[in-house]
Amino acid sequence: MSDMWNERMRLIRFRRKRERTRFRDELRIIPKWLVWTCISLYILALIAGVGVNLGNLHFGEPIFPGDGSLRGHPALSCLALAGAITVGAFFFSLFLFILGYVYRDAKRRGMNPALWTLLVLILSAGYVFIGLVIYLLVREPLPYTCPQCAATVSARFNFCPNCKYNLHRACAHCQREVADTDKFCPYCAAELTPSKSQGAPTAVDSQS
Repeated sequence: MSDMWNERMRLIRFRRKRERTRFRDELRIIPKWLVWTCISLYILALIAGVGVNLGNLHFGEPIFPGDGSLRGHPALSCLALAGAITVGAFFFSLFLFILGYVYRDAKRRGMNPALWTLLVLILSAGYVFIGLVIYLLVREPLPYTCPQCAATVSARFNFCPNCKYNLHRACAHCQREVADTDKFCPYCAAELTPSKSQGAPTAVDSQS
C-alpha cells in the first residue's frame, strides 16, 4: 500500500511539474459535435418553448410563469421563459461538456475513457462536481517525449524503451530523483553528472 501511495504521489508531482496547460487549450478537448449539438438543442428549446407559450396565451391556457402574473405582458412572459430555458440549458450543457472532456482526456492519457466517464456521471448525479474533482486529482500524466531520442514514453516508464535513456535521473549520493537540468542535487548538494538531454521533456498532447 505504501509503494502504491508513493507512486501515486510521484505521478501527481510529475504531472504538476511537466504539464503547463491553459484553460483555453483544455476546452478544445471537448468534441465539436457535442458543442454544436447543445447549441442546436438550445435553439430548438427556445423556439418550442416560446411557441407553446404564445399558443397558450392565445387560447387562454396556462402560460409561463404559472401564476399568470404576466398574462397581460406576452413579451415579458416569453422573455422570462427564454431566461429559464437559458439557465437550464447552461447547466445541462456544462454537465455534458464535463463528460465529453473526461472521455477525451482519459483517452489521451491512456486511461479507460468509458469507465471514468461512467464514474463521473454516477458521482455527479448525487454530488454535483465531486466526480470531476476526483478525476482531476488521480488522472495519469500525459505521455511525453524522451529527452534523448524524442520517442513518446509514459510517465510510469523508468527507461525509454527506444534508447534506454534513464527517465528518472537520480542523485548518486542520496538516490533521490532530480531534474534533468539540475547541476547539483537540491537535497544533498552533491554535484550531478551532466545529463545528455537537451531540454526538459514536453508532454505529448494527443487527442485521438
